[in-house]
Amino acid sequence: MSILEMKVPSPGESITEVEIATWLVKDGDYVQKDQPIAEVDSDKATLELPAEESGVITLKAEEGDVVQVGQVVCLIDMDAAKPEGGAAPAAEAPKQEEAPKAAEPAKQEAPKQEAPKPAPAAPQSYATGSPSPAAKKILDEKGIDASQVSGSGRDGRISKTDAELAAVPAMGGSSLTSTGARSTTTTKLSVLRRKIAQRLVSVKNETAMLTTFNEVDMSEIFRLRKQYKEEFAQKHGVGLGFMSFFTKAVTRALQMYPDVNASIDGDFKTNYDFCDISIAVSGPKGLMVPVLRNAENMSFANVEGNIKDLAIKVRDGKITVDEMTGGTFTITNGGTFGSMLSTPIINPPQSAILGMHNIIQRPVAVDGQVVIRPMMYVAMSYDHRIIDGKESVGFLVAVKEGIDNPVEILLGGDEKKGLGL
Repeated sequence: MSILEMKVPSPGESITEVEIATWLVKDGDYVQKDQPIAEVDSDKATLELPAEESGVITLKAEEGDVVQVGQVVCLIDMDAAKPEGGAAPAAEAPKQEEAPKAAEPAKQEAPKQEAPKPAPAAPQSYATGSPSPAAKKILDEKGIDASQVSGSGRDGRISKTDAELAAVPAMGGSSLTSTGARSTTTTKLSVLRRKIAQRLVSVKNETAMLTTFNEVDMSEIFRLRKQYKEEFAQKHGVGLGFMSFFTKAVTRALQMYPDVNASIDGDFKTNYDFCDISIAVSGPKGLMVPVLRNAENMSFANVEGNIKDLAIKVRDGKITVDEMTGGTFTITNGGTFGSMLSTPIINPPQSAILGMHNIIQRPVAVDGQVVIRPMMYVAMSYDHRIIDGKESVGFLVAVKEGIDNPVEILLGGDEKKGLGL
């Protein structure tokens, strides 16, 4: 019998353990070589574990188990024959006829007893169901009919307390009288979510994070997209979105303010002469940040195409650790979820992050006139240990200039040539 021990492969450098998120097969199933058999969570991504050979699988770990890289998680019997079809359903056992019930002995009827006669009802007092003056005031204020309230006072009179208790459900009830469902569910956080939480807390505790704000006018970008979207999509095979404009505006600003494109390590600062832009993408497992390498050299079509490919990989759970490692600056777009304004948190070891938000038609003053323009608030969070206020504000103003005037600043004065048309 040839038995293959499948061990957890290393998802990437510095990763020593993973969590079995989901088994995609059952114990005893026949699996084909390269068939995905499990999803494993590392502290950076969710990855698929493919079968190394064909055969019958025996699981050696449960869902939710944290296993070390190199640990055996399943066995594959490579000599086992592939089943031709599903197992035949077990034959149903013939139903046994019910034995005839034995005749029940005749029950002796007990002598009938006359039911006791009900006691005569007590005569109602004139006060029964009548509210006291204080109770009447409460019932009138809440619009409650006195006939719907039971009185506990003398001779059945409705007291103030009776009226107050009746008013509680009429006002929508309280948490003390709620009869709705009150169940709770506790689930263990995935390795990825626990790592994200740990990193976010460390950023808050270990950096001098500040946020500066500005607003950008999206009118020109709206015009360019409306005018060239069909021609751009036909030539390049991708849509012309907002992210390419913001990515190009950010790479220009990073070259103008190199300290924003840097990281700190103890007493040392590292500046990068390339712009690897991390783009926050929402996926089934949470927020991922795949990286556009050397985005400063990319065309608009390159940026859009790479973002599309990476977003599909995130959505399908096929993004690799290498594709999310590194990055010198991050762009996140909370506007896709309706966020008007936020203070994005730095993605370590980077020193700054740009937050985009939703676009709202707002009145703004242009050349002394009030006009309606599509406006967006932008926010930049930065590590004040290596980025001064002057650099942070100047950087965000440079981004604003690129978005407000994309033709001159981002497209070189020729919009068709700048868009590769």
